[in-house]
Formats: sequence, structure tokens, C-alpha cells
Amino acid sequence: MGAKAGEVVSPTVQAASPDAVSRGNFGPFVRSLNDRAYGYQLVPDPAVSADGAGSGKPARIVEKFEVRPGDCGGDNAIDCGRDRERSELSERGGRNPAGSTYWYRWSLYIPTDFVDVSPTKVALGQFHQEGSHPAWMFEVDGAGYHLDDHVTGRKPRYHTLIKAGALRGRWHDIVVFARWSKDSSGILRVWADNDLKFDYQGPTMTAEKIYFKYGLYRSFVSRYQNANETDKVPAQTVYFTNVRRANSREGLEP
Repeated sequence: MGAKAGEVVSPTVQAASPDAVSRGNFGPFVRSLNDRAYGYQLVPDPAVSADGAGSGKPARIVEKFEVRPGDCGGDNAIDCGRDRERSELSERGGRNPAGSTYWYRWSLYIPTDFVDVSPTKVALGQFHQEGSHPAWMFEVDGAGYHLDDHVTGRKPRYHTLIKAGALRGRWHDIVVFARWSKDSSGILRVWADNDLKFDYQGPTMTAEKIYFKYGLYRSFVSRYQNANETDKVPAQTVYFTNVRRANSREGLEP
């Protein structure tokens, strides 16, 4: 697909295949509502210093997600009429049914020049329900990285995982233990950089299956546009690595 009017795409940018990354016992992942070549790439670790890059050891390869103004759905443009922009990967395959128990992990890097676009909501990871609304969203704003409880579909409840002052310019490791259930037997525990930040027991879903999505998802983009009297929301880039699902915490290790 060629570049659209007003879109600047470097000729060196190559679209990456989600299948090139190992993710533990997760099923396959596919790109979700964005087909821009720059939107998903496999790149050298941005946190490697100049000294490290010159040590003779190659930097590890990580997943880069980028959203530019107007990235609202590729050719099908589904998000464009829903006030959303994104570049995400979405879990396919068997997914996570009610009654299942899993461990999850991902490492997240937010660059120092990452722009806060509040009051637009920005999710960097979510457990979405099949045929229903998201259950748990991991959102970033000017205050930090938060877990957003959407299980009931009512007003979200926020739980801070990493405060803003410690968030940017370094890798952070997120570990989740989940027992997916529509009743009080459900469990969700979240660790950020080895510290237990959220320990919940109760319903963790309202549908029959949960699936994981990660990358960069912006909703209510008009909020930023209206607040700043502009027709565009600034571009954003984030990086992920070590995305895994396993039957035990030990199984999350590469």
C-alpha cells in the first residue's frame, strides 16, 4: 500500500510480522485496525547507551509501536468514526476462557519525549472481552501508568502501578496473575518492577473469553483536539518486549 496524501513514510521502514516474536504459550497475534508499515516494527532496544552499542554486542530486538495523527484504521477506517487511533497487536487462537488461570508478562519502555495527550485516553495494554467491552486496561497519562478496572462497564477505577517521575526513559516489567471468572472466585494480581501493586479478588470478566492486546491505543482523541484547539493529536511511540503467557510464574522467563 502506498503512502496517503500528507503521510511521510521513510523508505527504510519495513512492516514487521507479529509471528517473528516468541510469546510463551500465547496463541498467534495479529495487527489490530492499523496497517501502516511504521506502526509496528522490530527494532534495536532504544535504551541501549552509545557505549553499550559500541561494545561489540548487538542490541536486543524489541517491538516498536507508533501512532501518528489520523491512524484510525488503515483501509477499513473503523476507528475514524469512533474517535480513536491505534497501533496494537491482538491475541487470536484459543484465547482465555472463563475458569482458566494464567500468568502474563510484558516489559514496557516509554521514551523521554513521549507526549502526554490528556484528556485523550491512552492504553498501553488491555485485557479485552470477546464480544464485549474491555475488562482491564493499562493506561498512561501525566500522572503515570495505571490499571483501569472496566469489568462492570461502569465508571472506571484507577490503580497506579508506576508514578510519572519514574516512568520514562527506562524499561519496566509488568507481571499479572489472573483467574478468569465471572463470580467471586476471580483473582487479578499485578506486579510492577517486582512490587505487588494490585491484589484483587472478585469478578474478573463478564463475558466468556478474555484476550490480550498490546501496543498503543488512543480513545476520545477529540478531547485533546478540543482542549488544544487543533485537529491533530501528537504522534506517540512506545516499545514492548518479553510479552509472554505461561502456566506458572517461572514459565514467564525467556
